[in-house]
Amino acid sequence: MVSIRHQFPPLIGDDSVDIRHWLAALSDVFAPAETGLIHRACEFAAPLYQGKTDLTDTPLLQHALGSASILISLNMDHETITAAVLHAVPDWLDNWKRVLTERFGTNVAMLVDGIARMEQVQQFSEMRGDGNKEEAAQQTESLRKMLLVMVEDIRVVLIKLAERTQTLRNLSRAHAAQQQQIAHETQTLFAPLANRLGIWQIKWELEDLSMRYLQPALYKQIAAHLDERRVDRERYIADRILQLEQALASAGIKAEVSGRPKHIYSIINKMKRKHLDFDELYDVRALRVLVENVEACYAALSIVHELWLPIQKEFDDYIARPKANGYRSLHTAVLGPRRLPMEVQIRTQQMHHDSELGVAAHWRYKESLKSESALDQKVAWLRQVLAWKTELADSGELQEPLRNELLQDRVYVLTPQGKVIDLPQGATPVDFAYVLHTDLGHRTRGAKVDGNIVPLKHKLQTGQCVEILTVKQGGPSRDWINPQLGYLQSARARAKVRHWFTEQNLDDSLAQGRALLERELHRIGVNDVNQEKLAQKLRYNKPDDLLAALGRGDITPRRVSLAITPDTPAPRKVPAGQQPAHTPQVLIEGVNNLTYKLALCCHPQTTDAIVAYVTRDRGISIHRRDCAFMQRVPEEREDRLLDARWSV
Repeated sequence: MVSIRHQFPPLIGDDSVDIRHWLAALSDVFAPAETGLIHRACEFAAPLYQGKTDLTDTPLLQHALGSASILISLNMDHETITAAVLHAVPDWLDNWKRVLTERFGTNVAMLVDGIARMEQVQQFSEMRGDGNKEEAAQQTESLRKMLLVMVEDIRVVLIKLAERTQTLRNLSRAHAAQQQQIAHETQTLFAPLANRLGIWQIKWELEDLSMRYLQPALYKQIAAHLDERRVDRERYIADRILQLEQALASAGIKAEVSGRPKHIYSIINKMKRKHLDFDELYDVRALRVLVENVEACYAALSIVHELWLPIQKEFDDYIARPKANGYRSLHTAVLGPRRLPMEVQIRTQQMHHDSELGVAAHWRYKESLKSESALDQKVAWLRQVLAWKTELADSGELQEPLRNELLQDRVYVLTPQGKVIDLPQGATPVDFAYVLHTDLGHRTRGAKVDGNIVPLKHKLQTGQCVEILTVKQGGPSRDWINPQLGYLQSARARAKVRHWFTEQNLDDSLAQGRALLERELHRIGVNDVNQEKLAQKLRYNKPDDLLAALGRGDITPRRVSLAITPDTPAPRKVPAGQQPAHTPQVLIEGVNNLTYKLALCCHPQTTDAIVAYVTRDRGISIHRRDCAFMQRVPEEREDRLLDARWSV
């Protein structure tokens, strides 16, 4: 989990007083040079933001500094704080990239640019209520990935999460429709992103605040059930942590104990998921105990049950019986002081690591999504980076690990309707069209990207909106099949194009195949052949498939003749009287009673490996296999080559 610095002073009351107080507090957190950069950002932004407000009608500068305060509590570096202050500059300044680069450096300008790019796709994130639920869930998931992929530096995502948290803190000032839209977007998009990155304190706040506006009556009901302020619940947990730490230490068990009160969103979700009343919940308050080994897990469990009264039927041993996704831990529920129920989870450090980052990752089983190991590994890497950043900040090594180059192997683009399409890196508009529908791909003749006409070879970038221009009837170009020409990146799309041409030319291919087969049968002296058996022998489902393949050139007549000859009478020798006395006897596979001669170019001897070649007007000539002429035979004439050997 991400460690938290001391709480930075919130912005309330008179703006000018608060800003001075906020700036003065920076010296407690950052070095003088770093503090100076943030000061200059505030001085630069103040006149630009003057008289402007955010979505909640909060003064824009106060909103920016509030977002920056959240990032300071997450131990973020001074460049991130500076970018958070400047995040709205692109809306109010021309040539802002050049200006920010000159005044604040390339890194800060890059972060602000990343925030602006994320803003461009947010308009597509609102889910439609009349669509298929499974499809809507998949679209939300694609949007989450898209937001991660489209930024080169993961700090951009963190700034956006902080900015959204600040917006929700002041959301009561917005009108009802806007509250609903922002809360829904937060719950479906931003809270899961915070969850995946392990920024639990942001996740909890985003979930609770969005629930307050999405289901206000239920939210107030649960809040009333808790019957105490959050600060009181947190103090209760802190006291229980201290009590358990002392008991474990007295028993010689080395352990880390942490805890938090259950947040309202989680309580509501659990009540719905398990069909429970509030009084049936035992994990409104929760502790987590991390120990060194399995033996210590069960020893710690014994200490917990000695301290507090266990609640019957509320014990789960996921160590002895792990969950299907590999999750391992001991779960128990007890009655603490004042007979308040409390859940306690006990696990080893390795189990905790696996549940946080491995196949049993917390967000994976909570969100009930199918595993995608490549993305899992990338998110795990990002979460580790967040855990490292406190150590790296002091050594000056923060910037490089935070660059999210690992997420650049996919491209996420949008349809004009806002649907997210997942494509391989280097994909083109033609790839995009075939993903949407095969027929759309076939009829593609042009494309627009972000409203501008682009070539069909154009390489798409994450976040772009793609529109396909089509004809009513038509088919693909053969050029699309050629990977060197760059029209298609996807092998699947190329296969669809090949299939189209196969179907369109089927009659011609069948006719050509029949003619070639008849010609080959005549050449090798076979009057008829069982086409069913021949097709099966050459691994085709039916004779028409074989004939079409022969007509297209997928298989050569020579291969067909070699498959036929074992079923025909064995070739016999040509009588000695019919051959020149000086010509050695040669057996040619599939050929009977045809004259041949030894090639003069290589003079094959009876000790040489040989091959027969059917000439256009001079019959069959016998060459050595290593003959230079044989090495130069064009591919289209290879069907004239026949196996041959000297007779014994």
